[in-house]
Amino acid sequence: MLTQEQQIFEQIKKAQNILITFSKSWDGDAVASSLALFLYLKRLDKNVEVIADTPKLEKLSPTDKNALFSFLPSYNEIKNSLENLRKFIISLDISNTKVSQIKYARKENALNFIISPKEGFFTNDDITSRAGEFKYDLIIVLDTPDLESLEKIYDNDTEFFYKVPIINIDHHAENEEFGQINYVELKAVSTAEVLFSLFESYSRDIINEDIATCLLAGIIYQTKSFKTSNITPRTLLTTSQLISMGARREEIVNRLYRSRSLNVLKLWGRVLARLSSTLNNKLVWTTLTPVDFIKTESGEKDLIDVIDELIVSIPQAYVIIIIYETKLKQEIKIKEEVLSEDKLGDKTAKQETAPLTNVIVYTTKNINLFDLVKKYNPAGTKKLVKIFIDKELKKAEEEIIEFIKNQLNNLPL
Repeated sequence: MLTQEQQIFEQIKKAQNILITFSKSWDGDAVASSLALFLYLKRLDKNVEVIADTPKLEKLSPTDKNALFSFLPSYNEIKNSLENLRKFIISLDISNTKVSQIKYARKENALNFIISPKEGFFTNDDITSRAGEFKYDLIIVLDTPDLESLEKIYDNDTEFFYKVPIINIDHHAENEEFGQINYVELKAVSTAEVLFSLFESYSRDIINEDIATCLLAGIIYQTKSFKTSNITPRTLLTTSQLISMGARREEIVNRLYRSRSLNVLKLWGRVLARLSSTLNNKLVWTTLTPVDFIKTESGEKDLIDVIDELIVSIPQAYVIIIIYETKLKQEIKIKEEVLSEDKLGDKTAKQETAPLTNVIVYTTKNINLFDLVKKYNPAGTKKLVKIFIDKELKKAEEEIIEFIKNQLNNLPL
């Protein structure tokens, strides 16, 4: 009987075109692991692509050359949508009548094929149509709890995920084991660590410096540069082996943790100055005003870094919240006045009112934030969501903290 590792590589051997994908959260471990697997399969001479939906709450857009993991090999190979997934085939029976000429023409929303027979004519019975085979014959999903977390990659083409074999690789307990092969190692601290074990079982010699660097980047990111409490001897041994294989540790650490700008550090100072907690530090939050962003010359994109630092500094936290405004009240007032004047001149104009307060909520535990704050219509992932409250900062803070505190009290934590 084949082991799981052997089953995985048997599927890979048979596959002609492989899709690697991961959650829309663009977690660093998922990104680094996907690139490591991409490079490994390339060395096995496989046709492979990495595709993941564009994140809403990522530090920077994945297409931005300055994105957090843009230094990793083949980062620019990651695409954000499935294209030409399946061909549509129209067949014409030419056993009785041969074709002289074929043309096509567009007319409004129709594409007309004009086929001229050499002699005789074609009838409706000569025409058939069908959907062709999918572009990929194997899907490998990394570091993702369920297919819904893939967002539009899954939502736009659900039939594809039901008809093509899926290998599901992860290390999280909340993984729903949605694959035909589920390689979920709960004792591993990262998916990168799981992949290293998988690669070793097949051929350690295929791991080059670039693959080792990607794997080490996933481990370093997931452990916050070895500051988390879940590090195991296996993690340290894997790290040592990757470095001996040429993993560029200094480059990883410099890019992920030693490249903070002075502006971001100033923002952290303001976050820490207003830090509050309750429920024995299980719920931690802070607030920021537009002036904080102006004075520190920083922006919303820097807040994910802040959350990472809070995770390391307060390991007992279950939920971390950043509550902030991005526009000065004067700006909002001017906008409202302009819109009101426009409305007087045009009865069809609508007054746009943006929510005053933004809230980012992150959980370090197995808590589904979509369920926790569903009354606020959250956007994001189960572990990281953004919501809006149409109130001023102080009132919004009181409302959301009281609400989440009550929610946590009702959970079996």
